[in-house]
Amino acid sequence: MRIKNIAALLLFLVTFSFYAQNDKDDEKREKIKAFKVSFLTTELELTPAEAEKFWPIYNAYDDKQFELRHEKMKTYLRKLTDETVNSISEKEAAALLSQIESTDKELYVLREKYMTNLKKVLSAKKILKLKKSEDDFNRKLLKQYKAGKN
Repeated sequence: MRIKNIAALLLFLVTFSFYAQNDKDDEKREKIKAFKVSFLTTELELTPAEAEKFWPIYNAYDDKQFELRHEKMKTYLRKLTDETVNSISEKEAAALLSQIESTDKELYVLREKYMTNLKKVLSAKKILKLKKSEDDFNRKLLKQYKAGKN
């Protein structure tokens, strides 16, 4: 248990040092993703058989949800500046709102499919542990990011 805590601490320190560098966004994302994989592998204690089935499902989901959230949604949100919102026509606003709702539905369907696929390879307990581990990773990463900004 002690080695697990030390490994996690080292992982976060290394993640922070990589994150603080002025690399391109894609490079940062790939480095963070690699550390997240390492962190989740440690936390979930997957058997080799589980890992073989889990990682393709997880990676496909993670890539698709990133695409939906960061590419589509950011495109929409860039259009929502104070100036744009005040000057946009009702028709344009309805079209943009429809696009946002469509992306939200895509995310929901993607999440449902992901959970269905996970249940085929992991126990409910490990799926809950995955959710908790992802939340822990994200909280610690955000904490490191904030610490680096100061």
